Amino acid sequence: MKIRLNDFVIVLTGKDKGKTGSVTKVLQKEQRIVIEGVNRRVKHVRGREGQPGERVEFDAPIHVSNVAISDPKTGKATRIGYIYEGNQKIRIAKKSGEVIVAGKAKKKPTKTSSKKSSKTSE
Repeated sequence: MKIRLNDFVIVLTGKDKGKTGSVTKVLQKEQRIVIEGVNRRVKHVRGREGQPGERVEFDAPIHVSNVAISDPKTGKATRIGYIYEGNQKIRIAKKSGEVIVAGKAKKKPTKTSSKKSSKTSE
């Protein structure tokens, strides 16, 4: 599997299409990944011995074929390629040719981040 822990990915299909997030868990055997804030589920837990029941929200796994890695230069979806420098195998973005480092991709500007920037400028 080409996607690793802490990679910044974009969801390509499904109910969360277009959402972005960081990979928090990789399930190698099932070819699935867990992405922060994507594919949220609610589990109803029964109360026990004096504890009330509750609803627990969690991020469910999504199949790796439904996501693409984010290009470090543009922030858009791209495929992963490899180059060899000496004895090292390095991942690169096919669209821009930039080196992909886990957790270092550009995030798309969101509505919440634009609000934060306007508050700090005041």
